[in-house]
Amino acid sequence: MRMMNLLAAAGVVALSASAAQAQSADVARGQAFARANCATCHAIGRTGESPLRAAPSFRTLHFRYPVENLAESLAEGIVTAHPGMPQFRLEVGEIGDLIAYLKTLEG
Repeated sequence: MRMMNLLAAAGVVALSASAAQAQSADVARGQAFARANCATCHAIGRTGESPLRAAPSFRTLHFRYPVENLAESLAEGIVTAHPGMPQFRLEVGEIGDLIAYLKTLEG
């Protein structure tokens, strides 16, 4: 019985480590996407000002609305009222990655 408990505990630890690695990869891909596509205008990190004053910093987005709510807009294509913002339409994986990264900026 003790051996079965140890094996079960080892399995849980392995699954947790695997999930953490996958989540870490999602965050890294989301950060890379933000750096490549958003950093020209937005502050994408925990500090710093946005290069374009009118562009909100990513670390403050969660004060405006839950970042999870961006998923639909990212899938359909973000369109804004100002002409400098390019329209983006992301793939499902890119959306998950970017939202995972944005979530890390909330705390």
